[in-house]
Amino acid sequence: MSIERVRGFFAQYGMEDRILEFPVSSATVELAAQALHTEGRRIAKSLSFSVDGKPILVVLAGDAKIDNPKFKAQFHQKASMLPPDRVEAEIGHAVGGVCPFAVNAGVKVYLDVSLKRFETVFPACGSANSAIELRLEELERLSGASAWVDVGKLPTDESV
Repeated sequence: MSIERVRGFFAQYGMEDRILEFPVSSATVELAAQALHTEGRRIAKSLSFSVDGKPILVVLAGDAKIDNPKFKAQFHQKASMLPPDRVEAEIGHAVGGVCPFAVNAGVKVYLDVSLKRFETVFPACGSANSAIELRLEELERLSGASAWVDVGKLPTDESV
């Protein structure tokens, strides 16, 4: 089970007790925000893409969407999300619980600057009813992020 992989991952750092599990689904930004009693934009959503035939994750703020021109400028190809039926096999977590922790070997993780508006954010923990609150420095370190990127588009002209 994916959440057990993530729990084992966080156990290395003595952080497994920080994982929150809910009696309700947190599989979407809206559901996670309700379960956590927080704003949707503070949910760190992990989106799965294929770049040069390899899976990557881009973690964005809950209110951000992929900006296709920015994505193409960053990764030198059009944004192509992994089909939902391939996400678990290629990333290591099923849709609804995708997170940047305990992913399959070779999966690169990128953090979008849309997250930098917040002191803490809430990524999932490998299941459709889990999350963890992390400071940005913790998210960067624990996700093994390859880089911070600017591929997101906010719903307003809000500055990141």
